Amino acid sequence: MIKVFDFFSGCGGTSKGFKNAGLDLICAIDNDSDAAATYEHNFPDTTFINQDITQIDTEEISSHIKSCQNAPILFSGCAPCQPFSKQKTQKKDQDHRIYLLNEFKRFVAKYLPQYIFIENVPGLQKLFKKDSPFETFLTLLKKLGYFYDYSVITSQSFGVPQRRKRLVLVASSLGEISIPKPACDPENGLGDYSTVRDWIEDLPAINAGEEHALIANHRSAALSNKNLERIRRTPEGGNRLNWPKHLWLKCHLNGYKGHTDVYGRMKWDEPATGLTTRCISLSNGRFGHPDQNRAISIREAACLQTFPMDFIFKGNLNSMARQIGNAVPVKLAEVFGTHILKHYSDIHGKIQN
Repeated sequence: MIKVFDFFSGCGGTSKGFKNAGLDLICAIDNDSDAAATYEHNFPDTTFINQDITQIDTEEISSHIKSCQNAPILFSGCAPCQPFSKQKTQKKDQDHRIYLLNEFKRFVAKYLPQYIFIENVPGLQKLFKKDSPFETFLTLLKKLGYFYDYSVITSQSFGVPQRRKRLVLVASSLGEISIPKPACDPENGLGDYSTVRDWIEDLPAINAGEEHALIANHRSAALSNKNLERIRRTPEGGNRLNWPKHLWLKCHLNGYKGHTDVYGRMKWDEPATGLTTRCISLSNGRFGHPDQNRAISIREAACLQTFPMDFIFKGNLNSMARQIGNAVPVKLAEVFGTHILKHYSDIHGKIQN
């Protein structure tokens, strides 16, 4: 069984997907204390290191590496994506998270895992252009003799109910490896996209600011009276353009025409727009419930990230939203985990023959 070390694990989206695929979770690392609480609750048998990776010596995981007893090892390095996002708010030279991939390199170079998986926003490979963290990571992989493939993929093509573009990389020291083929693309004869309805329609109705008594994390953010009126005036799939003028924001009254997704409602029978760390805030994207007068709940956001219903989140409302928005969708990780497991099985079979 392939043994997983999940760097920048967050609350455990990648880990859950890999576990569903049949991989064995050995160790996870993240410096977010709420994400640590969530992870440890859901993966009690996995060692969690709640530290900043810049402060961790590579020797700290040596005992866990030895425990794998020559089984194939996968290092997952899905660093926080905000520095590379179109929505970044800090200048690139002020955000230390840009260099987290360089920290991941230290562990790869020391332990030479048989497999590597990276998921991030597409901007990762463009930052600093030639000298980007991504380019220097590829240089290291070449130097160490890894085979690799990377591409910008759409999450909805792999069964995730979100229009979410991601940069993904898979690498192996055992043989040539490629990105798995998409499973969903109705316009090209593949399966239908997964939709908002598929994942959240069965959840019971709640009001804005309410938490369901029986369903864990089915809790939504409160809304002001004005925002309640705004969402009542917004049809399924609609946005602020549907409002009467007295509900417009000052910037829109002054002629600003951008950001039409904010205050928008999702559509039942389409994938959602990509969830962010503010995915339960009506004013921060198309995060309105398709027909209830509120933004989506924590549980609904988790469902749209394809977390199972029994996955429990810890922390306050904003922290849980941040954990979910930062997570790799479980279904996406599962597809890649299955793909990597098949790659190893094929390679192992050739070696035995």
